Amino acid sequence: MTSKISIYALTLDELVNEITKLSLKKHNAIQIYQWLYQKNVNRFEEMTNIAKSSVDILKNHFIFNNLKIIKHLSDEKDETIKFLFELHDGQLIETVLMKFDYGYSICISSQVGCNMGCKFCASGLLKKIRDLSVDEIIMQYVEMQNYLTKLNGQRINNMVVMGIGEPFDNYENIKNALTIFNNHYGIGLGNRHITVSTCGMVPKIEQFAKDFPQINLAISLHAANDKLRSELMPINEAYNLDLLMKSIKNYLALTNRRISFEYVLLKDVNDGDVDAEQLGKLLKGMLCYVNIIVYNNINEHDFQPSTRYQSFMNVLKKYGVMATKRLERGIKINAACGQLRAKQIK
Repeated sequence: MTSKISIYALTLDELVNEITKLSLKKHNAIQIYQWLYQKNVNRFEEMTNIAKSSVDILKNHFIFNNLKIIKHLSDEKDETIKFLFELHDGQLIETVLMKFDYGYSICISSQVGCNMGCKFCASGLLKKIRDLSVDEIIMQYVEMQNYLTKLNGQRINNMVVMGIGEPFDNYENIKNALTIFNNHYGIGLGNRHITVSTCGMVPKIEQFAKDFPQINLAISLHAANDKLRSELMPINEAYNLDLLMKSIKNYLALTNRRISFEYVLLKDVNDGDVDAEQLGKLLKGMLCYVNIIVYNNINEHDFQPSTRYQSFMNVLKKYGVMATKRLERGIKINAACGQLRAKQIK
């Protein structure tokens, strides 16, 4: 007997294929998608427009996997909530729910641990154990939406793939998950309400432009010269700034979409006027903006947050580079990627 398929792992096209192999109708797949993602139903028996005979067939073929909540912490000041989930094999991941003026956004993880080794990041404190499967990526949304529905009946409006892991190091699973997130019969998150962040895996940037030309792309940059960036981000040894900028220019040519650069401001490391001048020169004339991030202290690292963000942004302005300071979220609840997981495992 073959093992059951996780229903959350399938794109609509894949679900249609599975449904038709079971001699059910294509429209049953659309109905299931609507029950799963629009009505938060996780039992075939509750899908009232599907025949009982079909329900019995579906129950024998599919399974509803779920994530186990180990811990959740709330920051009452800004209403940020961080969840620590346990996966089927006991591994842990994090997902964050954030409230903004425009609605709710979630930050999801793409891997268990991370091998990118960025020196200031809590995600890399624990090395990559494995990639998340498609259903483990999707279930983060499902769990968050179920929580929010019970809390106040609201819907998640936006999603960023900026949690634990490097999304482009798990590209195929992320690709299928994004297809599910975007499908209008299901979750229905618009392309421009989704952002994927990469530390600079150059070969996947152009592929992403071809696969998802309307989804937002963010590049973790954090330094504008190779020496410093290599010290902070080991990936720069494989894909230096010259290679990265060439791939970004190709991305812009393919999509004509504004790209964002993430720049965490570290005291006496990358926050000087010289650093800002280098960044301004690097990005001058590019269709982009810079997201200045206030560093979230991590006990295992010696970095300190900088207070020079305004003067830093003023320098960028001279080069016509737009920059904004990202709102600080979840400071009191270890909301930096990987912090809560690392504390739990110790």
